[in-house]
Amino acid sequence: MATHYNEKGVEPVSDYGHQEIYDGKEKRDIYDVDVGVPNDHHIVDEVIQSNEIEATGHELEDLEGKMALLTPERTRKIIAELYKTHEHDQNFPRPILDRMKEYLADPAADHVDNEKEPNKLLAEMKLEAILATENSPYLEVRANVDPTDDVNMPSLTFRVLIIGTIFSGIGSFIDGLFLNRQPSVSISANVAQLVAYPIGKFMHRVLPARKFNTFGHEWSLNPGRFSKKEHMLITIMCNVSFVASYTGYIIPTQALPFFFDMSFARDFGYQILAALGTNFVGYGLAGLCRRFLVYPAVAIWPSSFAQIALNRAFHAETNEPVPAFGRIWRASQQKTFLIIFVCSFLYFFFPSFIFQALSYFSWMTWIAPNNAPLTYVTGTVKGLGVNPWPTFDWNMLNPNGNMTLTVPTFSFVNQFIGMIFYTVMTLIIYYKNAWFTAYLPINTNHTYDNRGKPYNVTRILNDEGNFDNEKYQQYSEPYMGAAYIVAFIFYFVMYGATVAYVAIYHRHDLKVGWKSAVKSFKKTFNKSTDEEDEDDLSEDVHYRLMKQYPEVPEWQYLIIMLVAMALGMVGLGVYPTHVSPAVVLFGVIMPIIVMIPCGLIQAITGIPIPLNVIAEFIGGAIVPGNANSLIYFKTYGYIAAYQALLFCNDLKLAHYLHLPPRHTFYMQIWATLVFCFVQSAIQNFIMGFRDVCTEDAVFGMSCPGSNTFFTSAVFWGTLGPTKLFGPGKRYNMMLLGFPAGFLLVGFFWGLRKLFPKNEMLRQAHPVMIAAGPAYWGAPYNMSYLIPNLYITVFSFGYIRKHYTAFWAKYNYIVAAAMPAGIAVSALVIFFALAIPKNGTIAIDWWGNNVISQGCEATGCVRLKVAPGEFFGNPKGSFT
Repeated sequence: MATHYNEKGVEPVSDYGHQEIYDGKEKRDIYDVDVGVPNDHHIVDEVIQSNEIEATGHELEDLEGKMALLTPERTRKIIAELYKTHEHDQNFPRPILDRMKEYLADPAADHVDNEKEPNKLLAEMKLEAILATENSPYLEVRANVDPTDDVNMPSLTFRVLIIGTIFSGIGSFIDGLFLNRQPSVSISANVAQLVAYPIGKFMHRVLPARKFNTFGHEWSLNPGRFSKKEHMLITIMCNVSFVASYTGYIIPTQALPFFFDMSFARDFGYQILAALGTNFVGYGLAGLCRRFLVYPAVAIWPSSFAQIALNRAFHAETNEPVPAFGRIWRASQQKTFLIIFVCSFLYFFFPSFIFQALSYFSWMTWIAPNNAPLTYVTGTVKGLGVNPWPTFDWNMLNPNGNMTLTVPTFSFVNQFIGMIFYTVMTLIIYYKNAWFTAYLPINTNHTYDNRGKPYNVTRILNDEGNFDNEKYQQYSEPYMGAAYIVAFIFYFVMYGATVAYVAIYHRHDLKVGWKSAVKSFKKTFNKSTDEEDEDDLSEDVHYRLMKQYPEVPEWQYLIIMLVAMALGMVGLGVYPTHVSPAVVLFGVIMPIIVMIPCGLIQAITGIPIPLNVIAEFIGGAIVPGNANSLIYFKTYGYIAAYQALLFCNDLKLAHYLHLPPRHTFYMQIWATLVFCFVQSAIQNFIMGFRDVCTEDAVFGMSCPGSNTFFTSAVFWGTLGPTKLFGPGKRYNMMLLGFPAGFLLVGFFWGLRKLFPKNEMLRQAHPVMIAAGPAYWGAPYNMSYLIPNLYITVFSFGYIRKHYTAFWAKYNYIVAAAMPAGIAVSALVIFFALAIPKNGTIAIDWWGNNVISQGCEATGCVRLKVAPGEFFGNPKGSFT
């Protein structure tokens, strides 16, 4: 008889007998003995059909047979822990929390079910308790991650070492080389993940299965079929190396004569010490924070699911049909990925080469290109992007990383609310000419002099590259545009809100993390203890599965971090940097303080907290007048934290795929070493290009990042924040953003206390409200965020709610396929079309030229400076 599904993917409930859970060590029953509770299918049917538990029918059917084995006493313990953990978790469904609260407040809810008086609430709580402990409380996790593990599945193999090393080297070379090109070219790890699969399968077919014995360890060139663990381990290695090293900005800025002209920066020893120090400090920090940012179930790391879904698609052994939109969808995840990948690859030729106006679809400004007020509000490039349909280019949606279809709805909605305030504040400041902003473009992240020209920092430096006050007095104070000022304000709000939000809403997560860390510390120094682990109800199945593997102790990560710091200090001390090695110590203090609160926010919302502004602000205040000191403080204060959170994301990937921790540890270290040596080795080659880092550079090697890095280093290091934000200075009032962040969190906390049942207030996230302008503000704008909002609301808000099984099967496959197709297409366009045309990648016609016409191209200003005049304080009066 054919099975009939409803649109949530639910089929009729069948009678399942007692099942056992496999946690990796042994098959065991995580519940108490059978208490004779009848298994009422009618209650389960009602729960499934009512959408009260966010799960597919298959999941609930599989768990139904265990309901009779879970006593009311244990159910209450599990639900109490779940409620405590997820009370303020926007990713956790509110209806379930309300039902949990109702259950916990009613002791009579534990009465035993019987056929005459079925207890629907108790049945629902049992299902939720089993779902959360035997799998994950989040649909996103259950849709992509298997709750079982095969300890004998190959993980760290000869194939992984060869493929991962080669890919790491290629990715490091390409990303490092083209970092300095405008536009840049890069390869995403998704592309490597795609290519690694057929290579791994090929090696399985051709390599001999002969076994070897090395130092008592038996291994084989071909341990069996290419496994999903091998595939993910290669992907993690690529995640490490398919990025551009921060030293790619530092080295040219220090070495080239028209920047700081420091000849020692061309020495390979200095370059490799800087690279090793920067990257391995972050790796050590990531390992030390695992118990807060990787192990907890609440730390889901939304951005990781695209890679997990792609890995799952290639290794899935079953293909369940799912219903949606009135039909049954039978296409496998692998087939779906390949179709969307090809479509994305072909389509990107249009917005990137054939019809570039599809990217910057600023259609309202095309009506009147020279209408400045229209551009201020609606312009996609030079305006604030208030455009209901601003692009037809998926690549435009992700200027800060792959977020589309991975970041949850509440995160984008809160950011959108922040962007509304940002847009209104920017227009008010601009039209009131506050801080002389009306003389400057409204949407820019550059700084300007008192004639409205880009600020030339070299005009305030002496021959040694230090600040010269006399030259400064004869030149100009720096000025920022309206959008940049508002973005800075929200940066400060975001930092204050992050500290307050984590302290108020994540106290339980911090407590659990510290408890786990103390327990680990005791075990490390008291290995003979016979104390058994207590029953920790906060553990999900993935954490229990990972317990079967030998862990990497925290002291090993600590040693890596200390050695990396030592290497960084050696580089500063041995070479004539004129920077105290103590700057490394001061710099590392910052990520140590901010890693956990910022990491918790990112692990839950999918949005990183950018620390570059606070690092520049603090570094410039600590070592004023020394740009080189600021460079290193920023490197270890900001980049170390940034790298550490990337490593945490990779550790979560390994956690979800149940990779042995030591295998992940070894391969991350190896890939990081490959990355550091390759990118350091090509620095002098890059600086050997004719006219490199200038507008006349060959192959487009104009180094936009290094130029911005140099300006930022001088601006914040040489000029210093005190001249801009100090008492009585022009931008001092912007610092009110810090206390405003605390007040914003307190405001929403108070509202939630007054209206505890208001779902909108529960979904409000003050940090994300402030992160909206910080992420999507100047030089970006509303036009980059609006399409993400549309797509996310449609996917998470509509499809997930009405077609749960369909969403669980395909959402993250689309999220992986779209950027992978774009990345490959961009490479083909660059090598096949751009290089032969000396960097020109556009056809000369209206569809490509319209984006460079009128105010969208020039950035019209509201007030103009007459020839020979200036705005602001007169020369010689700058303090």
